[in-house]
Amino acid sequence: MADEASGGALAAFGDGLLWFIQNIGMAFYNFGYAITHPGSWLNWSDSQSLMRFIYYGASVELFFVVFTGFLILTAIGLWKNSIMWGTVRLLEGFANTVGRFFAWAGLLMVIQQIVIVFMQRIFTRPDISFGFGIPLQFDISWFAEELKLYNALVVCLCATYTFVQGGHVRVDLVYSAVKYRTKKVIDMVGSLIFMMPTAVLIWMYGWFFMWRHLVTPKVSASDKIDLLMRKAKLLKWNVETIGFSPNGFTAYFLFKILLVAFTAMVFLQAVAFFYRSYLEWKEGEESEGKYLDKDTLGEGEEAYEGTH
Repeated sequence: MADEASGGALAAFGDGLLWFIQNIGMAFYNFGYAITHPGSWLNWSDSQSLMRFIYYGASVELFFVVFTGFLILTAIGLWKNSIMWGTVRLLEGFANTVGRFFAWAGLLMVIQQIVIVFMQRIFTRPDISFGFGIPLQFDISWFAEELKLYNALVVCLCATYTFVQGGHVRVDLVYSAVKYRTKKVIDMVGSLIFMMPTAVLIWMYGWFFMWRHLVTPKVSASDKIDLLMRKAKLLKWNVETIGFSPNGFTAYFLFKILLVAFTAMVFLQAVAFFYRSYLEWKEGEESEGKYLDKDTLGEGEEAYEGTH
């Protein structure tokens, strides 16, 4: 019995390993086919093309394309560290640029709240109108609920920017007491074991959660491509416009889109953090913070110094 169990385990392991290798090999074909046949998944005027985009957006095929690309880029970066540093600078620059832009949503949120208070308490108006000619006019409750969108913009699109700046709160029980290179190993393990898999899981569920509020019939992560092709015959846009109150905010689908955008940026930052941690581990303490673009308060003082 023990021999049969061990033999079955080895067979299952062999099948899993073969499946893994086959999917890595197929990643090159799938990527090449997607690039050379963009109309099969980007022509959204065709319902089947849109349904393929929805399916492959969180599929095993896409996972292995991304995973294989990560392996190739990592291998090239190990061979030539300047390419890896370039990737770090590109991804961190992207996080900083997006974060610095959408951080202004916090100011817009404050200004809009002040306008709402003035319109309600001083001018006793039930609505607010913006623009010339054909104005944008909504009930005050719409603008009050829309404030949550600004908060979501800051949370979702500034999270990786804050990570690059070292602004997230950290509870440290071990990290500060270990040696420099041990810290970098912890950072690399954290990127690969926690940050990347978490981003992948959130993406898998968040992707279909988003599309269930954009199209009908509903799509699910458990749907196979054949089933989705049959559903494509009934496919139509059905963008969510239901608010929590009769005159409240009517674009809650934007929060689902932000969830997906947040997850993608976290995954990219996990790649950048893994590469930075490896390079700083390899090059030693003198490379810590190399090429790091951190905000300052002037005179070289770091804006986030001492916050973590």
